[in-house]
Amino acid sequence: MPTAPDLQRRTALQLALAAAGALAAGQVWAQSAQPGRKVEVLGHRGACALRPEHTLASYALAIRDGADFIEPDLVCTKDGVLVARHENNLTETTDVAQHAAFTSRRTRKTIAGQAEEGWFVEDFTLLELKRLRAVERIPTIRPANTAYDGQYQVPTFEEVIAFVAAQSATVGRAIGLVPELKHSTYHAAIGLPLEDRFVQTVQAHHHTRSQPLIVQSFEVANLKVLRQQLGRRAGLRLMQLVGAPNQATADSVAAGKPVAFGSLCTAEGLQAMAAYADIFAPPTRLLINWDAAQRQLPPTRLTADAHAAGLQVHTWTLRPENRFMAANFRSDAGENARHETGAIAEARSFIAAGVDGFFTDDPALGRAAVAG
Repeated sequence: MPTAPDLQRRTALQLALAAAGALAAGQVWAQSAQPGRKVEVLGHRGACALRPEHTLASYALAIRDGADFIEPDLVCTKDGVLVARHENNLTETTDVAQHAAFTSRRTRKTIAGQAEEGWFVEDFTLLELKRLRAVERIPTIRPANTAYDGQYQVPTFEEVIAFVAAQSATVGRAIGLVPELKHSTYHAAIGLPLEDRFVQTVQAHHHTRSQPLIVQSFEVANLKVLRQQLGRRAGLRLMQLVGAPNQATADSVAAGKPVAFGSLCTAEGLQAMAAYADIFAPPTRLLINWDAAQRQLPPTRLTADAHAAGLQVHTWTLRPENRFMAANFRSDAGENARHETGAIAEARSFIAAGVDGFFTDDPALGRAAVAG
């Protein structure tokens, strides 16, 4: 039975839908999508706008709210187990700092060229990691999520698969997984390569063998390896994530031949990408940039160019707080305030620009946008 907050939220969503329709109608470009095409809603780290990220609670809410896929980012423990964390640094998303037994594990490392300090997954066995509990990453922006701090463990990839399979059977619809292999080059350098572990896990479970699966990475070499190892089947797609145009992929840097993300976004780069990947996934601002006042400009040609190369286009990441939205979708309630009307309208602007899917921190708003 829905709780009072659930009912209030659903009522607010209904009102937001009506308002978002009027706001989206003011866009200066036309709907470029084909009538009836499916636009996929990907639950970014679950439903992390409303629950601490990468917890079973976050995944459960994303599924309840209509996500087509839920996203477990994957890193590796000291004893070789894949677990769901956005990065291998545990400091911001767990209570590790409160565990006196692990004080000495605090250290400094360089991950993908960035110096970091904290506690790292690869320095913990799974048994040790299970002693930790998840906390909200951005408590000043999402203070309501701190009510769930300390309640949930860090799940393994296998636990996530089993949970999603059970949820899929419960709700009676296919729920896909969109795992990201995080820092493949780094993990290989420390003797914990991700790819073989990932393939073995995927092939061991009926759900990941038979249900929709999108594998994503900011690196190129690992996706090419996975294409060879996993082959092609219905429902399996590989997604090339793209960062800032002037940044280079970590694998190319390690090989001594840096390849900038910008080169992947050219017509030639997209054609080459289509040989090993199925989805091109740039950040939102590469598809629809902002002007000096942080208002949306008309869409770039990147979506059309990717489609011409035979690639689908998914973008990341849509969030419901004012601070993350283009200015023309914000309310005047403050930068950290949720603005559901604006979030729905902003998502619709990307649908109108022709994307085939998008990552969202709040799948209920994404589903509302897709529903029209």
